[in-house]
Amino acid sequence: MDNNAQGGKAYGLLKSQQEEKLNSINEAFLSDSKYAEEEDLATKLEMFKKKYMEFDLNDKGDIDMMGLKRMLEKLGLAKTHLELKKMMSEVAGGPSKDTITYHDFLNMMLGKRNAILKLILMFEEMGKEQEQKDVGPPSRKTFSDLP
Repeated sequence: MDNNAQGGKAYGLLKSQQEEKLNSINEAFLSDSKYAEEEDLATKLEMFKKKYMEFDLNDKGDIDMMGLKRMLEKLGLAKTHLELKKMMSEVAGGPSKDTITYHDFLNMMLGKRNAILKLILMFEEMGKEQEQKDVGPPSRKTFSDLP
């Protein structure tokens, strides 16, 4: 039997299980009175879920150091181990955490604190929207363009 197909199937299953888990967390956030005032919460949560699933999640469905590193490299923002650690503790709210859970991720995206990762992701989202508007060649975005 072709091992690859097996891996793909297992991966697909894992992804859908992860998505179910994320959906249930989204539900909890939707019914949380803390976010009752949040505009378009359902839309935002759906967007955050998609964004979260773009990361390479570990078997628990969390973002670990490698997942964060790969995601940032994909965006052309290679980071040192120390920078990654700092970003993770900023999101997870403590230096001992070496993963970012979806819960942490949502708290970051919906929270008032401007974590570096949040700025990067928001910036990338805006970049994507810009690209859809700009038909010309996309301008290279660098960190120095960040607000």
